[in-house]
Amino acid sequence: FLVEKHGIIHSGIGKKSFSDADLRKNFDALVDAIIKAKPSGSKGKYVRKIAVSSTMGPGLKVDIADVAGA
Repeated sequence: FLVEKHGIIHSGIGKKSFSDADLRKNFDALVDAIIKAKPSGSKGKYVRKIAVSSTMGPGLKVDIADVAGA
């Protein structure tokens, strides 16, 4: 995944042809990788907001409580 200097992460998780289950697996794997990459000296909330979008579509906000481990 790519991290901007302001802490925004951009990453692809699949294509339109993927099933819902496959997209969810990829999303969960990405969130797990981000959480595991948290520096040990980092304090406070590490993941504050999550939004998912298509390449040129509007972003859909994801409830942090629905994401395991975030």
